Amino acid sequence: MEKLIKIFASSQKQFINLTRIAIFIVMAWIGGLKAFQYEADGIVPFVANSPVMSFFYDKEAPEYNEYKNPESKTVQKNIDWHKENNTYIFSYGLGTVIVMIGILTLLGIWYAKIGFIGGVLTFGMSLVTLSFLLTTPEVYVPNLGGDFPTPQFGFPYLSGAGRLVIKDIIMLGA
Repeated sequence: MEKLIKIFASSQKQFINLTRIAIFIVMAWIGGLKAFQYEADGIVPFVANSPVMSFFYDKEAPEYNEYKNPESKTVQKNIDWHKENNTYIFSYGLGTVIVMIGILTLLGIWYAKIGFIGGVLTFGMSLVTLSFLLTTPEVYVPNLGGDFPTPQFGFPYLSGAGRLVIKDIIMLGA
């Protein structure tokens, strides 16, 4: 057992490189999806409610609630609203930045200074994403009524959007 512990302890560099690869995969995948309409529509509540990012959009929160597109559906009036809002242009730019951060992080395998820059940018991006837990109403389960004896809505009950956001704490630490 002691020998196994020594092997793992001496393999830290490989584990750090595995973390870089994992960050790259997540960033390339999520950033790449920002080029698609459903993903661009999906980030609107986060961006529109963020005091750091809302200026990228032309429309005020919570107007977007009237123009949500269900995943894999195309409602032309909603798409037109998103075009006027700059939803898609912003999403393309954000996706490009996310992919670039992933590439910088991956390059840390071969170039430590470049990887450090990628790591700092990943840390900063994670802070911004985690701030959505404070600014976006959709990250908590809404009060839909119900008969359960104790209320199961609001903080700390995370919705699907909230569970997506909280996972960025892993990126922050990595």
